[in-house]
Amino acid sequence: MKELSNSVCIVGVDESDEIGIVPHKSQLTLQMEAIRNATRDAGLEIADIDGIFAPGGVDTANQHSPAVLAEALGIIPRYVDGTGLGGGSFMIMVGHAIVALYHGLCDVAVIAHGESGRSRVGIAPRCINKSLSGQFEFPYGFGHAPTYFGMITTRHMHEYGTTLEQWAQVAVSTRAWAGLNPKARFREPITIEDVISSRPICYPLNLLNCCLVTDAGGAVVLTRADRAKDCVKKPVFVKGAGEAAEHLMLTQMKKLPFSEATRVSGKKAFTMAGVMRSDIDHLMLYDNFTSAPPLMLESLGFAEPGEGVDFFAEGRSTPGGSLTINTNGGGLSYTHTGMYGIFAIIETVRQLRGECGERQVPNVNLSLVNGMAGMFSAAGTLILSDQT
Repeated sequence: MKELSNSVCIVGVDESDEIGIVPHKSQLTLQMEAIRNATRDAGLEIADIDGIFAPGGVDTANQHSPAVLAEALGIIPRYVDGTGLGGGSFMIMVGHAIVALYHGLCDVAVIAHGESGRSRVGIAPRCINKSLSGQFEFPYGFGHAPTYFGMITTRHMHEYGTTLEQWAQVAVSTRAWAGLNPKARFREPITIEDVISSRPICYPLNLLNCCLVTDAGGAVVLTRADRAKDCVKKPVFVKGAGEAAEHLMLTQMKKLPFSEATRVSGKKAFTMAGVMRSDIDHLMLYDNFTSAPPLMLESLGFAEPGEGVDFFAEGRSTPGGSLTINTNGGGLSYTHTGMYGIFAIIETVRQLRGECGERQVPNVNLSLVNGMAGMFSAAGTLILSDQT
């Protein structure tokens, strides 16, 4: 994998024209807007795209397959990838795009997402869940994501003595970043008490421990490094990429609350990039719940088990901190459509380009993006840089 390091660059990123609550646009419209905007950001044309990456098959309720996107864009791609493992699929697909581009299976790849998570426009009605989880977990009290992450979070509290106040600090820290992002859904500062006193959802998670539910699209455009120099924006090199899948049903996870998939994907990304954790300047971690970033810090090896919350309690993650985390406001305060991972990649690219205005982190040269997929089931890790 080391020969693939720095061979591919991200040359364009952007969201849909509107994000937040957008009841007048379908998720396909949001996705098309994001692709158009990201392609323009790269200084390319839609006709240049010959690789489409989007999670979901033709019949998937919440996503559009590459075939649907090809039809909507009016192009015939030479390469398609419909990997659908959850919100971290976009990080995983960057790794797939590297291989496809490197071997000439396509020349310009777009990774795209669009979801009407809040308004449910263009989304098929929910039906009986025939999955393994639907058969063997839902009847025993599991349901939507808060029930699963409630158990993960409670287990961490049992093993390490983590407190409600420590989980709340993650939301407070992330909101501080959102206050610097004009596109963030919620920007008003919050306190630990605000989080603890917010409406209960599923113990130990209250409303402000949980991500937003929004409508938005996002897209990332990639090409080989030799072509990237012809694009209009500063290229961002993909130095490392890794992926892994551990389980589908949370009850089959090897060791709550440690993610083996995150550990494996992170190890692969660091090996490919040839860098160490101490080299990383900036982190973007999937935050569907306040417990997720600390758990990923532990699974990636940035913190010992039980100590991931310290990054937030000690202010290391906040504006001016020593290792800033989720600088766009994250899924907790910026946007979360249901599959957040694409937006973490977009923010990382903007930070490495120096395009983030008030929230710009100084001297960012190397950033790590990690996304869980499903109920902590799989993971994708990227290491991105503004230089080879």
